[in-house]
Amino acid sequence: MFGQNQWSPYAKEYIPLQAGSIDGTDTVPHDHGIVRAMQASYSPNDLVIGDPKCTLFVSRLNINTTEETLKKFFEKYGEIRRCRLVKDIVTGFSRRYGFVEYKDRHVALHAQRETYRTVLEDSEIFVDFECERTLIGWVPRRLGGGFGGKKESGQLRFGGRDRPFKKPIIVKPKLEDSRNNFHRRKDDDRSQRYEEKNYRRRDPERQGSRHQDRWHEGKYRERSHHDRHSDTSRRHRDR
Repeated sequence: MFGQNQWSPYAKEYIPLQAGSIDGTDTVPHDHGIVRAMQASYSPNDLVIGDPKCTLFVSRLNINTTEETLKKFFEKYGEIRRCRLVKDIVTGFSRRYGFVEYKDRHVALHAQRETYRTVLEDSEIFVDFECERTLIGWVPRRLGGGFGGKKESGQLRFGGRDRPFKKPIIVKPKLEDSRNNFHRRKDDDRSQRYEEKNYRRRDPERQGSRHQDRWHEGKYRERSHHDRHSDTSRRHRDR
C-alpha cells in the first residue's frame, strides 16, 4: 500500500486488493471477485496493435451506436488512426464499448478531457486511456479486476477515473487520551504492587515459615528468661 506522502487518487499500478478498497488500504479481500483477480495471471493481447498512449477506451455506449457514429463523434477533436467497436462474436451485437486511436498523443489527451461523461445518442459515455497495455498488473473486469462497477453488485473497484481513491483518514491520538493512558498505567502499576503484597500475605508457605520463625523465636526468649531465673535462684542457694 502507499504511504500518506505517496498518495494519489489514481492507481499507478494495478493491485486487485488495493483496487477493491475505497482508500486503497484494505489488507483482506471483501468479495470473491478480488480473490479471482489476485489469483488470475493475465497478459495483454499480443494481437492488439497501435500506440496505447494514443488509444482511448470508450464505454457505456448506446446499444444502437455504430462504429461509424463513434468515429464521427471523436473526429472533431483530431485525426483518428483507428476506431473499433467491440461486438459479440456469437450475436454480432455491440458490447457497448470500443477503442479510438489518435495519431497524436496530445490530441488524444485533449479528447479524453473533453469527452468525459458527455452524451452520445442519449447515453452518457465514459472515456479514459487504455489500461491493458499502460497499467502494470492490469486484470480485466471479467476476471474480477477492472475499475468502476455498480453498487448493486457489491464489487466496486477504485483507483480509476470514474471512482478515484479517497484519501485515507489518519486518526491522531489526542493529548487527553495520552494523559489518561499515562494515569491508567500508573494505576495498573499500583494495583499490581498491591496484589503482590496481598499474595505474599496470603501465601501459606510464607505464612508457615514466618509463624515457625516467630514460634522458635518466642521459645528461645522463653527459655532464656527461665534460665535467668534459675541462675538467680542458684546464687541465692549458694549464699
